[in-house]
Amino acid sequence: MKKILIVLLVVIGFSNCRKDPSIVGHEEVEVQPDSMLGSGFYLLNEGNMGMNKASLDFYDFRTGVYKRNIYNEINPAATKELGDVGNDIQIYGAKLYAVINMSDKVEVLQAYTAKRIGQINIPNCRYVAFANGKAYVSSYAGIVGDPNAPEGFVAEIDTASFQILRKVTVGRQPEEMAIVKNKLYVANSGGYSPPNYERTVSVVDLATFKEIKRIDVAINLHHIKKDNYGNLFVTSRGDYYDIHSNLFVIDTQTDKVTDSLNIAAENIYIQGDSAYVYSVEWSYISNKNVTSYALINVPEKQIISKNFIADSIQKQIKIPYGLAVNGTNGDIYVTDAKDYVTPGTVHCFDRAGRRRWSVTAGDIPAHFAFLP
Repeated sequence: MKKILIVLLVVIGFSNCRKDPSIVGHEEVEVQPDSMLGSGFYLLNEGNMGMNKASLDFYDFRTGVYKRNIYNEINPAATKELGDVGNDIQIYGAKLYAVINMSDKVEVLQAYTAKRIGQINIPNCRYVAFANGKAYVSSYAGIVGDPNAPEGFVAEIDTASFQILRKVTVGRQPEEMAIVKNKLYVANSGGYSPPNYERTVSVVDLATFKEIKRIDVAINLHHIKKDNYGNLFVTSRGDYYDIHSNLFVIDTQTDKVTDSLNIAAENIYIQGDSAYVYSVEWSYISNKNVTSYALINVPEKQIISKNFIADSIQKQIKIPYGLAVNGTNGDIYVTDAKDYVTPGTVHCFDRAGRRRWSVTAGDIPAHFAFLP
């Protein structure tokens, strides 16, 4: 059982750098200590669009303490706090990168302290990936929701200077990326112009930073994850009417689609030879969500379970939104966004799908980054 330790409400005057001098301090909740798991993880809460409520949590494995909303207190001079809509978070080297979509920026923090180092300005930015001392950030390029928005781009950034080095044009509304050897793969969605969705994965040569081809996959692509065998698993959100969500496999040796798993896939997390997939598939025909939690054998590309959660609390999860798996002990973390405007929940399950603990997070808890 979790136990509230302390709630800090700190009011500090920063009239010279903030319009609102009130800074809400972090909250600490005791969960379960387990020093064998490593240091901990960060959780980026998206916050509802237009509300400037993106926030950062940290769960310390060593102490078992879950800390909510740590960014504001650690970085009191930061203008507008963390920003509007946290879309991705990754650790590379000693730095933590938080992609803040509507604020058109990537926040760069010290990985072990969450102290702000700098900011990279990229319009309508979405996801970040890394290779060879460079960060790669996907961008919708156009303004939010514009059906006539131009094709998106990926920016290459020097992780030492935070300077943008090169840009490459890809498909419309590019989402997540994966890097395999010398190639960058970008899932294009075209999500601003239904039913005229994009249906390709852009392939970018990292040496020349030019798009060398597009792989035809399916409409409205979103997540793309690489396995240990040279394959990419790509999710398609469908059109929310007649074309259902699906999961596809690309062989990076041939850059061709080899498999369709015929399973709804909203998000995917690959850990070793297992792929965890959840879906909340919305249909405008039935006006209902259909939720599923599948486990896939990665080498065989076979569904081995249609429900990786064995605990009855699954029925209480309204909107699964974030997903991660601890590589040390196999713990599975699933977040619940609930109604999108109130604080969500993080649920931790063991590798057998039994609940270990649950804790309240920020609004729309979504993206995990494990601290080495």
